[in-house]
Amino acid sequence: MRIVSWNLWWRFGPWAERQKAILAVLRELEPDVVGLQEVWAAGGENLAEWLADELGLHCAWAPSDASERWQRRIGDPSVDVGNAVLSRWPVIEQDVLRLPVPEELDDGRLALYARLAAPHHEVPFFTTHLTSAPSASTVRVEQVTALAEFVAAHRGGTAFPPVITGDFNAWPDSDEVRRFGGYKTAPAAPGQLFLDAWEYADPTSPSATWDPANPYVAVHNPAVRIDYIHVGPPGPASLGHVRSVRRAGAGPVDGVWPSDHAAVVADLAGEETA
Repeated sequence: MRIVSWNLWWRFGPWAERQKAILAVLRELEPDVVGLQEVWAAGGENLAEWLADELGLHCAWAPSDASERWQRRIGDPSVDVGNAVLSRWPVIEQDVLRLPVPEELDDGRLALYARLAAPHHEVPFFTTHLTSAPSASTVRVEQVTALAEFVAAHRGGTAFPPVITGDFNAWPDSDEVRRFGGYKTAPAAPGQLFLDAWEYADPTSPSATWDPANPYVAVHNPAVRIDYIHVGPPGPASLGHVRSVRRAGAGPVDGVWPSDHAAVVADLAGEETA
């Protein structure tokens, strides 16, 4: 099962040209499931639904209920922002968690859950986008705690481990990422562990998903990995085990960079694509 997590940079920059580049990257990857953040919807159009149609995938979409701060940044009050899941298999259940945040930082961050009717085992799949303020680690710790409880409420009834994707806006050694994983410090939810897929990567592979080599990223920013695919401990017969992981979308397509983030791609064991 091929999983992708990708922040699509909403309607910033040359978004119409970027839309085509995003599609080209995903078409080449041939993913089974994609967790998307900063997805736009406007005027009856929805980027995730358009991508799903082009790729022959199912789509689940969760709009933010507080898009105003985003809209002010581009001067367009008609554009919504949210998270989405694209899936080769039907979405048979979904739910949304509004992440906790103090009022002064509230721009409507969410977690989206989608249960996928894969051929052999249902897959509990999640995608999220944590608060981005660099000094907001304490807020993100609260958010991953709520996220872990959200996963715990929806992960049951299947042998396939939960898969959690998203832009955590946090470095791998941060309190919030370590707490969410639960194997380098106390877990966010009792007894619940999530493995960072990148721990299975070739140590020589480029890992930064937020990289000043990308022209949309300010040159003074350090290159760092802030986007993740987390997977629960493998099920029977290594179901959901991480076989490989890498970046994608980390360069221009026909001269256009698809997003300000690179994507994370992981191949998991135990499911055959339809």
